[in-house]
Amino acid sequence: MTDLILTTFDWVPDMPRGYVRDLRVRWALEEAGLYYRVESVPFRDRGSEHFSHQPFGQVPWLTDGELSLFESGAILLHLAGRSETLMPVDPQRRSEVTQWLFAALNSVEAASLPWSLFKFSGDTADTPGRQNLEAFLQARLQHMEAVLAKREWLAGRFSVADILMADVLRLVDRFDGLSEYPACLDYVARATARPAFVKAHADQMAHFAAAD
Repeated sequence: MTDLILTTFDWVPDMPRGYVRDLRVRWALEEAGLYYRVESVPFRDRGSEHFSHQPFGQVPWLTDGELSLFESGAILLHLAGRSETLMPVDPQRRSEVTQWLFAALNSVEAASLPWSLFKFSGDTADTPGRQNLEAFLQARLQHMEAVLAKREWLAGRFSVADILMADVLRLVDRFDGLSEYPACLDYVARATARPAFVKAHADQMAHFAAAD
């Protein structure tokens, strides 16, 4: 079996630490028990080699033998194909996991990310655009609250879809955006209490701290 290499930045500022998306990949790799190593690219000087792997100059990307993948959702789906821990064998369950994986990206993160960027920036202006973003996110959270009030995990047992959805909701929770959604809060707490998440988070924080 080929080596798996996760590439992330060598350093990032304090604010995004613990939320850089290589965490999603670390978490999945730890859950699956797959051996991997971490390599770094410069945060400040992003060269042509970086852009050849990640055309937007972001991280992470995963190297699996001759294959190089960018975008955290695509990487998670690839890893799910290598581990029954992340993706069940049963076709019905696989379909459920896949749909929730894409829902995390296209339905929930599409609403949460613009909202989170305002929070990161410290912009508190109550503009119509800001109100629209708030309403968009609240609508998505209301739907997720109804779903998570009835189940422990999204597709039966814990899967790669939960890694992605929990990480998306975790960023909302960072800014107290889940305070009115107890089922979402409980879901994030369950997911982030898992040993694989705890290790992945600690490893990411240590990785960036080592470059300070």
